[in-house]
Amino acid sequence: MKMADCIFCKIAQKEIPSTLVYEDDMVVAFRDLEPQAPQHVLVIPKKHVESLLALKEEDKALVSHILVDVIPELAQKLGIAEKGFRVVANTGEEGGQTVKHLHFHLLGGRSMQWPPG
Repeated sequence: MKMADCIFCKIAQKEIPSTLVYEDDMVVAFRDLEPQAPQHVLVIPKKHVESLLALKEEDKALVSHILVDVIPELAQKLGIAEKGFRVVANTGEEGGQTVKHLHFHLLGGRSMQWPPG
């Protein structure tokens, strides 16, 4: 399902250009336009899911694929697996979610501080 006004759905369908670093039948990953680390990639499902709270039983395989397959592969490809990286999924207004399409930030290439902000 695609939401007509969702910028991430448009990126996933290649209606809006982006710098893709990964794509398969369920997921695309692209460079963040405002990177917060030397490596900052957004990993999104092609299927429109608004947030972590909107996930359904049928989405378990999708989320598992992202976390078990895609993110580790990207961390290796981007050269950040060995030293470490951070994965963030902002949810809701107070969680900092600005695009209402589930997305995971993969950040690395520098030391991550805690608390994050």
